[in-house]
Amino acid sequence: MHPRPHITIRGLTLEPALFCAPLAEVTHSAFRRLVADFGGYGALFTEMLSGRHLLHEDLRASPYLKRRAAERRVFYQLMIRPTDPVARIIGRVSEVGPDGIDLNLACYAPVIRKLDAGSRLFENLPALRDVLAQVRAAWSGPLTVKIRLGSATIGAEDRFVERLRAIEDAGIDAITLHVRFFEDKFKRRARHELFQWATSLTRLPIIANGDITSDALVQENEDLFASVAGLMIGRMAIARPWIFAAWQHPVAVDHADVWRRLYHYVLEDFPPETALRRIRLFSRYYARNFLFGHHFAVSIDNAPTVEEALTRADTFFATQPDLLPEPSLQGL
Repeated sequence: MHPRPHITIRGLTLEPALFCAPLAEVTHSAFRRLVADFGGYGALFTEMLSGRHLLHEDLRASPYLKRRAAERRVFYQLMIRPTDPVARIIGRVSEVGPDGIDLNLACYAPVIRKLDAGSRLFENLPALRDVLAQVRAAWSGPLTVKIRLGSATIGAEDRFVERLRAIEDAGIDAITLHVRFFEDKFKRRARHELFQWATSLTRLPIIANGDITSDALVQENEDLFASVAGLMIGRMAIARPWIFAAWQHPVAVDHADVWRRLYHYVLEDFPPETALRRIRLFSRYYARNFLFGHHFAVSIDNAPTVEEALTRADTFFATQPDLLPEPSLQGL
């Protein structure tokens, strides 16, 4: 177990200090509901939400925005542009009662950068200061940011320190740090050895993110994680939605039942065509639990309808597929 059993952010105690990362097209309410079935986390995060689009969403019906009581603590991650009406956006998201708000300053996707948001906002120091100040002025609750190390070019360390100071000065409460440079994407390993350096630069608590796959990995590298205030798990939580519960104690898992639950939860929230895309994405990760899981992933990927996806899944699980000790996410 990680030595920091809880973290308190602006008076909100989150226990344990384990968090499910915001994951594009994954951490909608249906997936959060599945993770909540097992528990073991301190908070869940929504996928990155366009601040401007929130102004026109049905907050109670949207599968991205709605929250079920079973989800417990939920932080809403926002993508905000320098020209966005920040106060209106925060006022709108406040209507769903988030436990906290998180600002994405890490996304390197070209479509997000073209909007001057995500990593592009992190790079633009004057705009970053302005947006952070506006969000803090509009939101009095727990406020966090998610960042990477910046761009891997000359002066990267100085630029990183400048951004940390801007984040501190704005009154942000905590930082989630994914220890990769923007350009790394997922092509190379996360630089866990930099957590100690990063935490030494700021008074704010840092939540570690990037290639955190198990309690065993953290224990084996205890010195690398000793200074962080919490752990955020991303892609491995898709493959193993019970990972947070398993961090605390052994969990008996019926793998077929878990897949079917996600299937039915998604169909409750999405129309069939959209549901099928979400089921396919989940299955690509979930398949990594099985010895010949690639056959399962391809089969679900090629299913023409949600009904056929269920039939194919039932056929696969009826074979009682062999499990792998730990999924490999290489190539995803």
